[in-house]
Amino acid sequence: MPEKLRKRLLTLLKIVISGVLIYFIFTKINFKDVLETLKTGNPFYLVVGTFLVLVSKIIAAFRLNLYFHQIGVKITQKSNLKLYFLGMFYNLFLPGGIGGDAYKGYVIQKEFKSGTKRVVSVLLLDRLSGMLLIFIYICVLAIVLNHELFRQFNIFFYVAIPLSVLVFWWMNQRFFEYALPIFWKSLGYSAIVQFSQLICVFFILESFNVELQQTEYLLVFLISSIVSVIPLTIGGIGSREITFLYGATWLGLNEEISVGVSFVFFLMTALISFAGILYHFKKPKLEVVNH
Repeated sequence: MPEKLRKRLLTLLKIVISGVLIYFIFTKINFKDVLETLKTGNPFYLVVGTFLVLVSKIIAAFRLNLYFHQIGVKITQKSNLKLYFLGMFYNLFLPGGIGGDAYKGYVIQKEFKSGTKRVVSVLLLDRLSGMLLIFIYICVLAIVLNHELFRQFNIFFYVAIPLSVLVFWWMNQRFFEYALPIFWKSLGYSAIVQFSQLICVFFILESFNVELQQTEYLLVFLISSIVSVIPLTIGGIGSREITFLYGATWLGLNEEISVGVSFVFFLMTALISFAGILYHFKKPKLEVVNH
């Protein structure tokens, strides 16, 4: 099968899956109630939330540049930010063509000849670093929540936090030794990235005047962040919302508010990602750090 046809079919499949999931969601809840929830949003809190998403993306770009520097790709933070935002735009708006990570990897390899394997490796490590912190925050919130669904697994959550860090460190030491010097710094950046997004969701909840069960909503958001990474839908549309829907059912949350929170966070991310279109028409020139 020609590569171009395969990509188009993959895009069509993602669109279909997203559409089916969204349709399924709105067979389970009242769409008018979701719209009414969205209309009640306090603009001030939503602006603050959008700013926090922007902060999280900037810090994530800094984290990625740490990894680039470890393989000899010493581009400036400004150049890296431009490339990162262009990648965000491709990830969200051109999922069937050149994905954001694939494009960044292609450009870095083309410009610096660092080795395809190493470029792909640091892009993977960057993603895994973020996923690790999401997992850790999930464990922390599950312990704090002390809900009957999780109470029997508390010992697992306590053990899983240090064990997951240890496993990731071992993986770095065993397979990616060149990235080991920035291990803790990258985790620090990841902690800020995920914490910024958690606070963003907190402000979304505040904008909807949701004061009860905020911890439960934050936990579901983190779980949905992991689910949305699975490349089955367009920009995570549908997969995040379906996670919020079932999370609301399991934890006794308001379904309309849950889906509303998910939509608002997606819109915030999409708004920021769309800024990358500036670099689609004028590709960023990668400048090297001067020593």
